[in-house]
Amino acid sequence: MRVLMVGCGNMGFAMLKAWIESGCLSPDETGVVEPSEEGRARVAALGASTFADPPSPDDFGAELIVLAVKPQVMADIAPAYRSATARGAAVLSIAAGLPIRRYEEIYGDQTPIIRVMPNTPAAIGEGMMAYIANDAAGGALIANVRKLLETNGAVAELEEESQMDAVTAISGSGPAYVFHFIEALAEAGEKLGLSADLAALLARQTALGAAKLAADGETDPAELRRQVTSPNGTTAAGLAMMMTDDRLKTMMAEVADAARRRSIELSS
Repeated sequence: MRVLMVGCGNMGFAMLKAWIESGCLSPDETGVVEPSEEGRARVAALGASTFADPPSPDDFGAELIVLAVKPQVMADIAPAYRSATARGAAVLSIAAGLPIRRYEEIYGDQTPIIRVMPNTPAAIGEGMMAYIANDAAGGALIANVRKLLETNGAVAELEEESQMDAVTAISGSGPAYVFHFIEALAEAGEKLGLSADLAALLARQTALGAAKLAADGETDPAELRRQVTSPNGTTAAGLAMMMTDDRLKTMMAEVADAARRRSIELSS
């Protein structure tokens, strides 16, 4: 499958790098449109073709156009690839907030379109990749796209596009919530008298280990929490600050709802 990625910032590059290094995508069949000379240089190091401007279908005949630009500039950039979709190319978008209908307005509803919400751990193959496709996307295309996305992490197909706003709030924005938790836990350690370096190490490694325990799926996180918590012990004392009156759950529900509402605003 010949793939042309449009824009190659941190997320796009992380995804592309995994696709090529895993062997799922051949560098000879890969092109990237990136105005930045520095961006083109790092893509060229992977062996892919690079373009400062959109190539014509004769210069690079893409079967899949990956739109990896910011949603704010999509309306200006996406139409340049109508000639490729007119020749049968499908479209894969990783832009947050933009619904499939926006792309159908540009390319027509007969163009196969897949919308994906990745997250930043895709850079190390530990991402969460949730997708939804329009009716024009066939099973073979979806299978090929899934194969690519699986090199970036776990993959889930949504039942309907309206779920994408919730996905954005939980897994799309979620890494930032976790990073802030690690930041806050480290600062708490400093306030208790630990050095900044030690507090940061304790916070990072604790989050990593706990996440790995939860990720194996064999034990429910609530049960893992109970296993760590001795009655009237230190963990119970700390958890009481989070759990009394559902303090943490209430805050996280408010955080996720704020992110979901912003996702809806971006798509309107």
